[in-house]
Amino acid sequence: MATTTSSPIKTKARTIDGLSIRYAESAPREVSAILLSPWPESLYTFEQMWSRLAEHAHLVAIDLPGFGHSERKDELLTSSAMGEFVAHVIDAFGLKQPHAVGPDIGTSTLLFTAARHPGLLRSIVIGNGTAAVPIQVDGVLKDVIDMPSLEPLRKMNPREGVESVLAFVERYKLPDHVREDFVSAYEGDRFVESIRFLRAYKTELPKLSELLPTIETPVQIITGDHDPGVLPVNGDYLHGRLPHNKFDKVNAGHFAWADVADEYANLIIEWWEGGYERSLRSK
Repeated sequence: MATTTSSPIKTKARTIDGLSIRYAESAPREVSAILLSPWPESLYTFEQMWSRLAEHAHLVAIDLPGFGHSERKDELLTSSAMGEFVAHVIDAFGLKQPHAVGPDIGTSTLLFTAARHPGLLRSIVIGNGTAAVPIQVDGVLKDVIDMPSLEPLRKMNPREGVESVLAFVERYKLPDHVREDFVSAYEGDRFVESIRFLRAYKTELPKLSELLPTIETPVQIITGDHDPGVLPVNGDYLHGRLPHNKFDKVNAGHFAWADVADEYANLIIEWWEGGYERSLRSK
């Protein structure tokens, strides 16, 4: 979808590992940050906080493969494989030890990146993402993870599928161009196939759990305190296992980055401006 003139986000595409990856980039700065869009959204989810974050870092936001408007590769639809892909993205853009922000599916993705590539990331900001073992989810998310097969979902109108998830945005009124970018991103089989990533949590999260105590990268955890799908205990789980972390619960459901965007941006900026270094010194 074409970028609207009113948006501070201007999208482009480039080929990484043979896949067309959509991205947006802000002006160069000394410090960089990579932003990963959540499911089932796109990099336009960062529109509210884009201008503020761009004052503090050179931003590179991407739609991960199979999400948003980036090309899919089925082998990448697991947290560990996606974590490796993020390392390739950082190399492709020539980023030098960037911060990383990845709510929702970015949570497990970035934790794998940090675990398997020590020192690659300056810090990570995650939250409202499934991480606990055993899995701690509820509602529709639990249903799609537990269902025997994806076949029943193939009869669903994919736009309605995306809208059913976006219904959990509590306060923020999605601008028309943002909503359309989200729903158009998952047309055809893209919505159903993207769910493979969530269903892989059953095998991926036990592997991640063993790695959590080894992660030396400082981690800012931001969790909505009444997330009905990815239960808030996932944040508590990470807080108790990551060696260097700061944990903030905000008054929001799942889509904390949309519903309390100003507070969310404040927490990210405070983290970038010294919080991550204090986290390292505190342990």
